[in-house]
Amino acid sequence: MTSPDEPTTEPRVPLSRERVLRAAVRLADESGFESLSMRKLGQELGVQAMSLYNHVGGKDDIRDGIVDLVLQEIALPPAGADWKIAIRTSAISAHDVFVAHPWACGLINSTKAVSSARLDWMEAILRTLRDAGCSAKLTHHTYHALDSHITGFTLWQVSFPFEEWGDLEELAATFLRTLPVSKYPYLAEHVREHLAEPGPEEKSEFEFGLDLILDGIERIRDAASPPDA
Repeated sequence: MTSPDEPTTEPRVPLSRERVLRAAVRLADESGFESLSMRKLGQELGVQAMSLYNHVGGKDDIRDGIVDLVLQEIALPPAGADWKIAIRTSAISAHDVFVAHPWACGLINSTKAVSSARLDWMEAILRTLRDAGCSAKLTHHTYHALDSHITGFTLWQVSFPFEEWGDLEELAATFLRTLPVSKYPYLAEHVREHLAEPGPEEKSEFEFGLDLILDGIERIRDAASPPDA
């Protein structure tokens, strides 16, 4: 039996590609992707940086791999649900995932390969729209409108120069003190709306824009459909 004063040895968890990539996701979440290096990743895993090359091909390969891991967290449109509910659920999931991993949204279009997780999400969205009666052309436009809203809104949100609600309040208060309100009354009103406590049934700004897209697509689809006999 080992005495309390004797060091204990535990078997080291062997390196694998998934273990390396998940450690890279943690580091990117903490400090951003640009700060990630093979040396830091090796330190995180308790190994020499050179040993990582047995599992990943370098930083570009890590970038592609961790983007794929993040994309796997996005919920696909649930089967059997109303098409608007299904797409809304998946879009909100994508937004939430990208906010949780704020580095990922900006890297998606810079990856060299389209991952299987990305292909699965695209196919599920496109299939849901086609099954809902959207034409191929309308489905094409709808997919890009949704993708642009998810990506664009998230990039706008994660680029804010503050992390806490109090930081936003302080920034807005400072802005309003220096703003000539008589000249810009509606801008002042807009800033105050940012600070207003949302009602219990009020949609988030992301959801508001998402529903505008989905409601508009529904009207276009219905207008193009032949009237019931």
